[in-house]
Amino acid sequence: MKSEKSIRKIIHIDMDAFFAAVEVRDNSQYKGKPLIVGGDPNSRGVVATCSYEARKYGIHSAMASAVAYRLCPHAIFVHGRYEVYSKISKQIRGIFDEYSHLVEPVSIDEAYLDVTYNKKGMKSATLIAKDIRNRIFKETGLTASAGVSYNMFLAKVASDMDKPDGLVVIPPDKAKEVLEGLPIGKFYGIGKVTEKKMQMLDIHTGKDLKAQSLEELIRHFGKAGKYYYYIVRGIDKREVTPERVIKSIGNENTFAIDIDDINEMKEYLARCAEKIEERMCKHNVAGRTITLKIKYPDFYQATRSRTIKKSTRDKDIILNVVCDLLDETLVKKCSIRLLGISISKLETDEINLPYQLTLKLE
Repeated sequence: MKSEKSIRKIIHIDMDAFFAAVEVRDNSQYKGKPLIVGGDPNSRGVVATCSYEARKYGIHSAMASAVAYRLCPHAIFVHGRYEVYSKISKQIRGIFDEYSHLVEPVSIDEAYLDVTYNKKGMKSATLIAKDIRNRIFKETGLTASAGVSYNMFLAKVASDMDKPDGLVVIPPDKAKEVLEGLPIGKFYGIGKVTEKKMQMLDIHTGKDLKAQSLEELIRHFGKAGKYYYYIVRGIDKREVTPERVIKSIGNENTFAIDIDDINEMKEYLARCAEKIEERMCKHNVAGRTITLKIKYPDFYQATRSRTIKKSTRDKDIILNVVCDLLDETLVKKCSIRLLGISISKLETDEINLPYQLTLKLE
C-alpha cells in the first residue's frame, strides 16, 4: 500500500468542445444549436470539432463534413479561427503555470498537471482543480472538465466521465471499482478497431479485460497488450513532463479535386518536403524513417516507408525517397485524394546531422 506521501496528485484538464465553445461564446446566435467547426459540407473538409448539440446526431471530430451534413442537414458550419483558439489556449496555459511547474500540454485544449508539490502550497488536488476551472470560466467564459487521480491514465479517464463542465475524482480506494465497471471503449488508448476486436474476444468491460492474462493480451494485441494489462489495474508510471518528446514530423493535404497527374503529385511532395525541413530545423531534429501516405478516392489508405542510413532533414533527400516510394506504389495510372509525408526515428544530436546548418537572417 502506498504511503500518503508517495501518492502523486495528477489533474487532467480538458476544455469542453473547445473550438465550438469559442464560436458560441463570440456569436450568441449559435447557442443551443448544432454547430460544426471545420470544412464546408460540399468540400473535402473534415469536422475539427462540434458542439454537444451536434454530437447528439452522431457527429464527431475527424468525420468528413459531407457525412456530418447528411447526419444533421440543419447544422451550422463555420470555418475555424485558429489564431483565436491559439491565443486563448496560451491564456489558459498561463493559468496552469500559476499552480504547477509540471504542466504537460497534450494538445491545444488539454493538459496534465502534477500538483503533488504545487506553487500555491495547497494540499487538495480537488480544490486546485476547482480553482483552475473557476479561473478558466471567469477569465475566458469557457468551461473545462477535470479529472483528478494518482496517475495520468486515471486522471484522463476521470475527466471524461462527467463532460461537459464536470469534475471527477478517482482516489486509490475507488480505482478498482471504476476500472472494472468501465466499458472497454472508454479506456484511453483503446480505439474503435481494438474495441471491436476485444468484443469479439468477449471483452466488454474493464473486469473482462482484467480477467485476461498478460500472455493472452500480448498474443492478441502485441506490445499494446502489456499496456492494457497494467492500465486496467490502475498502474501507470508515466510522469508529467513539461517538454514532450517529438516522435515524428509530417505534412499532408487532402485535395479539393482528385489528382491523377504524377508530375502534379511530385510538385506537391516537393512543397511538402520543404515545409518538413523548415519544421525540423525549428525543432533541431533530423530523422531516418521517411514515410509516404496516400489516400485514394474510395478512402483506402496506403503508407510506404524507407529507413535511410544517416539522419537527415534535407528536403531534397526527403523528396528523392518519397518520389521513389510513389513510383513503387502507383503501379498504374490512378487518382488520389490525399498525399502526405512524415519523418520519424528523430535525433537531436547535431554530431549525427549530415550537413552544416544554414543560418537564415531575416
